[in-house]
Amino acid sequence: MNRKLISVGILAGGLAACGGPAPDVIRLNQLGYFPSQEKVAVADTVGVTEFVVLKAATGEEVLRGQTEPTAANPWRSQAGSTMDFSTLAEPGSYLLVAGGDTAAFDIKERPLQPVADAALKSFYYQRTGMPIEEKYAGQWNRPAAHPDTEVLVHPSAAGPRRKAGDVLSSAGGWYDAGDYNKYVVNSAYSIGLMQAVYRLFPDYFAKQNVNIPESGNRTPDLLDEIHYNLAWLLTMQDPADGGVYHKLTTPSFEAFVKPSECKQPRYVVQKSVTAALDFAAVMAQASVVFRPFAKDYPGFSAQALRAAERAYAWAGQHPEAYYDQAALNKDYDPDIATGEYGDKDASDELFWAASELYYATGKQAYLLQAVKSAPRKYTLPSWPQTSALGFFVWLLPDRQLKGDVENGLAASLRSYLLAYAANTVKGADKAAFHAPFGDEESDFFWGCLAEQCANQATTLVYAYLLDDKVNYLTNAYRDMDYLLGRNPLGYCFVTGLGQKSPLHPHHRLSASDGIDAPIPGFLVGGPNPGQEDKEYVKSYPSRLPDESYVDDPGSYASNEIAINWSAGLVAASSALDALSVQKEQ
Repeated sequence: MNRKLISVGILAGGLAACGGPAPDVIRLNQLGYFPSQEKVAVADTVGVTEFVVLKAATGEEVLRGQTEPTAANPWRSQAGSTMDFSTLAEPGSYLLVAGGDTAAFDIKERPLQPVADAALKSFYYQRTGMPIEEKYAGQWNRPAAHPDTEVLVHPSAAGPRRKAGDVLSSAGGWYDAGDYNKYVVNSAYSIGLMQAVYRLFPDYFAKQNVNIPESGNRTPDLLDEIHYNLAWLLTMQDPADGGVYHKLTTPSFEAFVKPSECKQPRYVVQKSVTAALDFAAVMAQASVVFRPFAKDYPGFSAQALRAAERAYAWAGQHPEAYYDQAALNKDYDPDIATGEYGDKDASDELFWAASELYYATGKQAYLLQAVKSAPRKYTLPSWPQTSALGFFVWLLPDRQLKGDVENGLAASLRSYLLAYAANTVKGADKAAFHAPFGDEESDFFWGCLAEQCANQATTLVYAYLLDDKVNYLTNAYRDMDYLLGRNPLGYCFVTGLGQKSPLHPHHRLSASDGIDAPIPGFLVGGPNPGQEDKEYVKSYPSRLPDESYVDDPGSYASNEIAINWSAGLVAASSALDALSVQKEQ
């Protein structure tokens, strides 16, 4: 290639002067690209036919190419253009110039390491009941709040030994989302997803250090952070019968005040079958994962397994104990108006729990229940649909299957997951933003960036590990590119990262701390055409499905953070970073 020095300003201005489109048209991964990775940016407009890549430090041209048109998605007639600079493999900082716009990007060995580390560290910031110290949190330090050592038993949660109004201790754990409550269903699901990915890459997590109080012990930081919430979950089990309270909550959401300024009483509320089964699943899973770390957590593995079996037994005795907040409020006071996490189908939780308990114990009753409740298709993981977590335990790459029943179930589950993966990647090369996520209207909903995009990337990692098709891995990276900037709004949707990221998430901790910058490492929910919060926020910029997002603290429907979404980001970014490390070794 004929390399030459070019003035960036002249080139960018010259293209614009020749009738090119307005600036701010380039969409790319703002965290950077691996040397061997596909490298594609999108010009979100028509008329861009050529692009140039320059060295950022010198302006030296290193690549010039022609764009390729994308397919218009169903809700916009305008197509864009892709710019493929995959042949560029030398690490460094570069400028991409096209259509009157200039965008900076890096090529480096581990561009996703900052994402994986920040996503995990976000859970530390969500800890309740302990001071968040400056040496770990920097400017986002805060005093301890919500000790939860004096929590009231709500009338709906009363039992033979615990009466309404009794006081119990339920300390620790994570704030669930932008609010200050703690919910068993979402906590268990979030831990379950992260522990599933830990099982794939234990050596990767053993080397990770994100500067939390437990860093430097014998246990990986991921598991240390998870244990802080597992210890709280154990307090949510009624010792009398093994049932599990659905949530620990105030009657209504607190205002956007500091956690230390909150005044409402806090309650444990009603035992539910979904809470019990999610609890059983994640405790059984944890009992296996934590076995090698008994020196740091003595007795925990056995304690977790006992708790899991008791919760599972309770769920079997109360299969219709669904959490229905409206019905609860008709019968009990005070009314509860916080996050419901209601789910009237526990078959997926039952499959996950039975699968984890069988893996942990080898008891045939759990195998029979796993077979009986096994789904007939693969569905992306989410808190109301946890069957994928059951898939993951059966499809561990190093799992030794025994007998026809185990092999038959695993073979079926494998076929369902691979069928999902094969269908998902179709047409991604020509999609509007060059990713398997984002070209269907159904891709966009409350929390879609985690539950659809990030969890799709994690699923494609599993497909790659099962089938060794590089196309699955390529498309997992493409989903990550979408999250980190190659999308119609040009956002890196993770707070504190990239050149353009959310500044005003729906997050009481960030909104009340007096610091301009939001707490870093959180994936926001993302575009949501439902716009359920539109009366509480400034105008949404668009009604289009993939642009129905507003960076406003009032936008709980598009701009909230949540531990289940953080877990999705931890899973996807860590898995992809881990695979990049393996390839280099």
